[in-house]
Amino acid sequence: MLILALYATLHRSFAAAARRLASGRGQRRSSQREVPQAAQRVLTASVDWRRNLAALWFAQLTAIFGFSFAFPFLPVYLRQLGIHDAGALAVWTGVAGGASGAGLAVMSPIWGALADRYGRRSMLIRAMIGGAITVGLIGFARGPIDLVALRLLQGATSGTIAASTALVAGGTPRHRVGWALGVLTSAVAVGSALGPLVGGIAASVFGLRAIFWAGGVLLALATLPVVVVVREAPRRRSEQASQPALEVLRRGAPGTLAAIAALLTCQVLLQLSNSGYQPLVVLRLLEHLTNGVEAVTGLAFAASGLASAVAAVSYATLARRIGYRRVGMAAAVLLAGSQLVTAYGPGVVPVVAGAALAGAFYGVLGPVISTLIGLEAPAHVQARVFGVGASATAVGFALGPLTGGILASRLGVSAAIAICALGATLLALVLATRVREPAR
Repeated sequence: MLILALYATLHRSFAAAARRLASGRGQRRSSQREVPQAAQRVLTASVDWRRNLAALWFAQLTAIFGFSFAFPFLPVYLRQLGIHDAGALAVWTGVAGGASGAGLAVMSPIWGALADRYGRRSMLIRAMIGGAITVGLIGFARGPIDLVALRLLQGATSGTIAASTALVAGGTPRHRVGWALGVLTSAVAVGSALGPLVGGIAASVFGLRAIFWAGGVLLALATLPVVVVVREAPRRRSEQASQPALEVLRRGAPGTLAAIAALLTCQVLLQLSNSGYQPLVVLRLLEHLTNGVEAVTGLAFAASGLASAVAAVSYATLARRIGYRRVGMAAAVLLAGSQLVTAYGPGVVPVVAGAALAGAFYGVLGPVISTLIGLEAPAHVQARVFGVGASATAVGFALGPLTGGILASRLGVSAAIAICALGATLLALVLATRVREPAR
C-alpha cells in the first residue's frame, strides 16, 4: 500500500508540473531571464524532462532492487563460503563491502568525463549492463577471495546512481532540480527497501546464490526503460566543455570551487557513516538472533528504504522554505542519533527502529547534497563534477565497511556504530561551516 501511495504522489507531482509548465508558456519571455542558458536549451529541445524522469525512476528502482536484492546478505553469504569466526567475519564483511566502492572510486571520474563527451544516457546503459554481469557472477563465487574480486569489478563497471543523477540534473530546469533529484532518490530508496525484503524471503526458499543470479537479471531488465523511453538533448561542444573541469570551476562564480570541494567532503562523510553502519546492523541482529536472521535483515533494510523513499520525496518543500543547507544539517544530526539507537538499544526492535530512522535521514541528505552540487556546478562540466562526486561517495563506500568491520572486530559492534555516528556529526559540522546556500 505504501508503494502505491508513493506512486500516486509521484503521478500527481508530474501532472502538477505539466500544468505549471503549460500555464507559464504565455510568460516565457520573462521567465527566460531567470533560467540559465543550459536550462533553456533543455526547455526548447524536443526532450520531455518529465517523461525522462519517470522512466529513470522506474529504471533506477529496478536497478537498485537488483543490487540490494543480495548486498545486505554479504555477511550471511560469507558464512556460507566458510568464514565462521566472528572477528574474521567482521573483517571479511568490511573488505567485501568496501571492494565495490574502491572500484567505483577509481573509475567514476573516467566515466564522468566520457559522459560529458559522449552523452550521459549511454553511460547509464553501460553501468546497468556492467552491474548485471558482475552481480550475476557473484552467485558463482567459490570463496571469499572470489567474492571480493567480483565486488571490485562490480564497482569499476557499474555506477548507476551517478550516471542517472547527472542525466537528471543536466536535463531538468534549474528551479526543478531539487524536486527531480528527490524523486530519483526515492527510486533508490524504494529499491533498497524492496530488495532486501524480497531477497530475504527468496534466500530462505531458494538459497543465497540464487538471489545474486536474480539480481543480475533485474539489472539487465533495468536497461529497457532507458533504451526505449529516455532521450538526451543533442550536446553542443564548446570551448569550456573541452577544458579541464578544475579550470572551469576556478573561472566560475566566486566561491564555486570551494563550495563544491566542501560538498564532495560531505559526500565522503555521508557514505563513510552510512555504508560503515549498514553491515553492522546485520552483525547487531546476529548478536540477538540464531534463526531467521535473513528475514529480519530484510525487514530492517525494507523499513530503512521505505522511510528513505518517503523522506526523499517530501523533503523538498521544507528545503525551499528554510534552505537545503539547514535541512541537511538537521538531518545529519538526527542520522547520528538514529545510529546510536541501533548501537545501544536492547533487543531486535530498537535495532530495526534505528535502521528505519537512519534510512529516513539518509534519504534527506542524499538529494540535499546532490542538489547543492547540481546548483553549484556549471552545466558543461556537470557530469564530470558528478563523476568526481561519485568517486568521493565511493571512497566513503569503500572505507566505511572496511573501517567498520575492523573496528567491530577490535572494539565491538556497538562501539563501531558509535564511530559511524561521529562521522554523521562531522558531516553536520561541515555543512554548517563550509557549505553555502546557492541561488535557485
